[in-house]
Amino acid sequence: MSNSPTQPKPDTWISSTWNEYIQAIENPAYASAKSYYWNGKLRLEMTPLGHDHASDNTIITFAVNLFCSIKEILVNGLTNCTYRKTGVQEAQPDVSYYVGENADAMPWGTSVINLGTYPAPDLVIEVANSSLADDKDEKRLLYEDIGVSEYWIVDVQNVQIIAFAIADRGSRRIEQSNISPSLEISLLEEALHRTRQVNQSQVCAWLLQQFQANL
Repeated sequence: MSNSPTQPKPDTWISSTWNEYIQAIENPAYASAKSYYWNGKLRLEMTPLGHDHASDNTIITFAVNLFCSIKEILVNGLTNCTYRKTGVQEAQPDVSYYVGENADAMPWGTSVINLGTYPAPDLVIEVANSSLADDKDEKRLLYEDIGVSEYWIVDVQNVQIIAFAIADRGSRRIEQSNISPSLEISLLEEALHRTRQVNQSQVCAWLLQQFQANL
């Protein structure tokens, strides 16, 4: 495959104008790809996600939704949603959340979320099976520029979560989520470890017990 902007090599950042990026993502050959644009480069992810990626995605999404429901934290979660600042940036994270006063920021009927009109999500989660290096590097810088408040990388192979708080276009590692100080990243990691031993319904029941114990 050519490594041109309109026929990019998958899972690789390549130099591109914004118009070339739009041409690439409108190509039917990349209809199922996740797409990113940052710093004059595009990236299309075509790698099959598979069981392990999908399972960790499901558990983390369930955990955040359950925690926010129990703690009565307003939240709206989105899967594979596209965030765009035309001509500058675009991202399509695995999972993203609007939290608190931003929970109802998106009206129904919204397609691609225009970051020139609407706020960036408060929390972005990327589930990394084969894309860990990129998730820790270019994508972290992309989300710093977009202005999300918190960024998690779920490292599928090492069964860990690398969490960052973001402010002023910089990030720092955190052990507790800013969604609520009582949400420990280590607890979510334990849930991931448990999925390697028992089925998801048992892990979800365990999470429920843990969250209720901290009411």
